[in-house]
Amino acid sequence: MVPRSPEKTEPPSGIEYFGNQSHEIDLSCKDKSMTNRRTFLSCLSALGSYAALPALQAWGKQTGTSKIKVGQIGTKHAHASGKIGTARKFSDLYDVVGVVEPDDARWNSVKNSAAYKDVPRMTEEQLLNVAGLQFVCVETEVEDLIQAAKACVAAGKHIHLDKPAGVNYSGFEKLVQMAQENDVLIQMGYMFRYNPGFQFIFKSIREGLLGDVFEVDGVISKKIGDQTRKQLARYAGGTMFELGCHLIDSLHVAMGTPQRITAFPRTTYPDKDALVDNMLAVFDYPKATATIRSAMLEVDGFRRRQFVVVGSEGTIVLRPLEKPVLELTLESAKENHTKGSQLVELPLSGGRYDGDFLEMAAVLNGAKEFPFSYQHDLDVQKSVLLGSGLKLN
Repeated sequence: MVPRSPEKTEPPSGIEYFGNQSHEIDLSCKDKSMTNRRTFLSCLSALGSYAALPALQAWGKQTGTSKIKVGQIGTKHAHASGKIGTARKFSDLYDVVGVVEPDDARWNSVKNSAAYKDVPRMTEEQLLNVAGLQFVCVETEVEDLIQAAKACVAAGKHIHLDKPAGVNYSGFEKLVQMAQENDVLIQMGYMFRYNPGFQFIFKSIREGLLGDVFEVDGVISKKIGDQTRKQLARYAGGTMFELGCHLIDSLHVAMGTPQRITAFPRTTYPDKDALVDNMLAVFDYPKATATIRSAMLEVDGFRRRQFVVVGSEGTIVLRPLEKPVLELTLESAKENHTKGSQLVELPLSGGRYDGDFLEMAAVLNGAKEFPFSYQHDLDVQKSVLLGSGLKLN
């Protein structure tokens, strides 16, 4: 049995706004009997919160447990090479048994790269029948993620599912129900969960360092070329769906499930393509408002990626997000922090995906409970779709 956490309370319902119309939506899972796991904040508390990644890193170095057999389905997701590369980096924890890539041309283009060199190519059936396989990274194109994930879950394998969780809500909801029935874990590939800057933010909010939080602002943008624009234009959710989803997940961890979501999608070059390339979403909470912006037009957008949290007693500015630089401003001295503005020294984060693979190894070896609830991921998928200006289906 996989270590699990007790149920948490259901989140409140909300309102979805489109133009002048508002629609009541249920921001809880339809299956009220579904067993949920502990929220991320509980995990951070158990691990010492801000030190969560260092704690996992220390565990990974000292563990003498048997290796976890892991495989990967797909190589076309933007994060695919990073995921298999991270699993291979932690060779004391993981045994990478194979990768599935049905597209011959694609396989020939990546098979000699550092991430995939010497990894056996398999069919999906072959991979899922590897003796002792426990964990599969699902790294197909977004439109194929849910189908591949269902095959893994049906075979009783835990999965790392890259973002976002498919192109609609119903498909992911069915996947979650299958996972619950088969007692397997879904680890979503939102890349800031173990970022030390975000971990500091989550701890600060939980412990009241900033007082009453009333404002959150996130930006995640970049500039892309015409070929990438054509690829992304296939998805109606545009840049909020592609990039903003990462910060929407972080917002849920920090603030919980919003009551209302209002989307402001913009297409800059309709004569060129249909890509919704400039987006703003507003997330309404009982005592706070949050905004997330994402554009595919910003020169050197990585430099200005940020997550800002403002409270009645202080402010945190995390900018850039990678490698994170965090400025804390306090009305008065608290804990080990002085009054006024100061840069906070953050732990080294290692690779972008180190935390995901260290945590899953700890969970599958029984060293800790898996921290993200099914409900959290369902709520995030709803918010990603609504924040992208899409209806739920």
